Amino acid sequence: MTPRYAEKPGDLLTPAQLSQMSGFDFIDGIRTGQFPAPPIAKTLGYTLTEVGEGRVVFEGSPPFAAYNPLGGAHGGWFGTLLDSCMACAVQTTLAKGTGYTTIEYKITILRPAFEDTPPLRAIGTVVSSGRRVATATGEMVGQDGKVYATGTTTCLVFPL
Repeated sequence: MTPRYAEKPGDLLTPAQLSQMSGFDFIDGIRTGQFPAPPIAKTLGYTLTEVGEGRVVFEGSPPFAAYNPLGGAHGGWFGTLLDSCMACAVQTTLAKGTGYTTIEYKITILRPAFEDTPPLRAIGTVVSSGRRVATATGEMVGQDGKVYATGTTTCLVFPL
């Protein structure tokens, strides 16, 4: 399925609209095309491919526009994919009327990625999701099973 991307701010759901559904329903709605994917996903060449309770998977390869001066994917590309998969995994655990924001995240890049690197899977998994704080881990894995990067996140949970 080809994702549908938000083209302008009005394409994105408002907090009032988001408060009427669970976090899982929202994230799965992006996967199915019911809701548009954020423009950053189009810009950085990744798509949402799997959604489960407390688990989200994105896939992508770095576009040339995300290269650093040394000719490979910028660390920000890895960070964005890991932040996305970890935070969206957190969102899948949130009840209707609840939102989150990333407080902090840390990544470790283990190997480079290039435009011709076969798509990597960025897998986010929730460790703990409480009333005020949630944590998750992330891992970027190649088709050969090699780990390209890892991450952890802490998110603040709040009413919308």
